[in-house]
Amino acid sequence: MFVGRAWDLDETTVKTLVGSQTGKGIVKLGEDFKMPEPKVVDRDGFVINCLEAPLDVDIKDGGRVVVLNTKNLPLVGEVGFGADLVQIDGHSMCSPGFSCDSALQVTYIVGGSGRVQVVGADGKRVLETHITAGSLFIVPRFFVVSKIADPEGMSWFSIVTTPDPIFTHLAGRTSVWKALSPEVLQAAFKVDPEVEQLFRSKRTSDAIFFPPSK
Repeated sequence: MFVGRAWDLDETTVKTLVGSQTGKGIVKLGEDFKMPEPKVVDRDGFVINCLEAPLDVDIKDGGRVVVLNTKNLPLVGEVGFGADLVQIDGHSMCSPGFSCDSALQVTYIVGGSGRVQVVGADGKRVLETHITAGSLFIVPRFFVVSKIADPEGMSWFSIVTTPDPIFTHLAGRTSVWKALSPEVLQAAFKVDPEVEQLFRSKRTSDAIFFPPSK
């Protein structure tokens, strides 16, 4: 009764429709049954291979990253989530950074191992631990996270609660500290000019991944 009314079918057709298939859940098809071939056009905007996608950052002996956003995967705009796939080489470090658009990060370690540190906006360390493949952790809004890989390197996949994530890094060439005047940094850290100059002079050419010192 309910099936017939829902799909506007007669009783005979309903019995045929719901009674012909005896399989449950997973159905085994006969050899003569042909499924339609997927078309490339049907993948556009819905599927992306992160391992084949153009790299957003590529640092020799440091690391590589692919960011999933509305430009390369429009579907994320509909669901409201973005993501990134990051790989860092052995003993390399990912610069301390945070999502400047107040997004949460859910990070899953895909392979390798290393250490992770998460620090809150008040400067208190909330997490510092060794992580391996299969580990999962969450970085709250405006918390700073950094990672250092073990000798075999480390890779992770993060889901971010915004379709176009923007990350700000505290060390390296693009550090937000470098946008501040020396006087502001001196006051912020309460240090002498010499210490501020030394701090500013470091990591002037490195991007967000820091290879081990040779």
